[in-house]
Amino acid sequence: MQLPSTFQDLINEAQTLELYSKLILQLNKDLALANVDLSFDIEVLPIDLKLAVHESVYGLIQDKFAEYLNLLYIIDVSEKKIKQLDGSDTLKLSEAVTFLILQREWQKVWYKNLY
Repeated sequence: MQLPSTFQDLINEAQTLELYSKLILQLNKDLALANVDLSFDIEVLPIDLKLAVHESVYGLIQDKFAEYLNLLYIIDVSEKKIKQLDGSDTLKLSEAVTFLILQREWQKVWYKNLY
């Protein structure tokens, strides 16, 4: 599987394969498992999804770092990829982490659909 390299590529692939709603369901499931008070309607626009996840990740990094780490663990974001990110700017870090979260969730949905 070739992972999408941008948010737009990810959304385009999800919509082309008609798996966008499953991506939202998977994200909702993992957010609930991580006790993050955030969930999305199936009809959420991709940009609204991205902004809401970004805002939530930013808040977790700033105020609830243990919960942030738990979210990364529950979603199973690659520790190696997280360590490669520049942590000097929290806003840019949270944006990059948001993409990694959505990318990992997409990977789960894609594999479940394939098998």
